[in-house]
Amino acid sequence: MHYERTAREDLRWWGLFLVGAMFLYAGLVVDPATNCDPSGRECAPWLVPIARWMGAVFGLAGLAHLVANPRRGSRIDLVSGDLIWWQNRFGAKGGKEGRIHPSRISAIRIVSQSDNMDEVHLYDLDGVRQPYFDGEVIPSPFEAWARKLAARWPHIRVETQ
Repeated sequence: MHYERTAREDLRWWGLFLVGAMFLYAGLVVDPATNCDPSGRECAPWLVPIARWMGAVFGLAGLAHLVANPRRGSRIDLVSGDLIWWQNRFGAKGGKEGRIHPSRISAIRIVSQSDNMDEVHLYDLDGVRQPYFDGEVIPSPFEAWARKLAARWPHIRVETQ
């Protein structure tokens, strides 16, 4: 049950970088004075610098993630048997990580959102939601992963909403 992803494997960051680069390129090559419709009545020269700055910001944000290459994932520790999850750099200062033995897990709740973005929550036996555990640290489909964990530890409830 080992899962790990990096920013360089995530199409969202490549897309952000490429869209930013396209806007930056357009902002650099389009002359603001010529940014008019064919009749010349409607002009918006102020859009060119906005596109340039928007492209620079989005492009740099995507590039920063690709260069830093933050990692996220989860695994079962073979020595302790703990479920370990991490976001950002595993073991690095400032990284967000958590650990719990599966015998201490009471439920995994998967909340389906209308925009096709599911939320995943992990609860211990005291009903406390575990920090930094979400859909970013486990593979999709989330319910299949949760049911696989529950098959090995039958006391874990998998709740879908």
